[in-house]
Amino acid sequence: MAEKWNSVGWFEIPVEDLGRAKNFFEVVFGIKLELNDIGPMRMAWFPMIEGVPGAPGALVKMEGYAPSDHGVRIYLTVPDIEGTLEKVEANGGEILMPRTSIGEYGFIAQFRDTEGNRLAIHSME
Repeated sequence: MAEKWNSVGWFEIPVEDLGRAKNFFEVVFGIKLELNDIGPMRMAWFPMIEGVPGAPGALVKMEGYAPSDHGVRIYLTVPDIEGTLEKVEANGGEILMPRTSIGEYGFIAQFRDTEGNRLAIHSME
């Protein structure tokens, strides 16, 4: 029998200005990111709680990493999409898709962060 695991084990969000990006995500999502240097990578790790759903990840500044709004889309879980979108705009981000119903699966929205990455948020409310 195959082992069971979540498909996403880690994510990285490329940044140009790690300090600016760290501040944006801390204010918008009400979290504290931990700065770490691993080899040539400067990282700000998102909080990780063992044994709960979701994947950990980090903001990463490194040669070869470039912010983009074309490509993979990361969905961050939030309790309040409208409140989160207000914080996105107030902190230099741009709303790309307003709160949109996905039926029984809740609601989503998309935004561009201060680095130029297109990201998404999801909530059941």
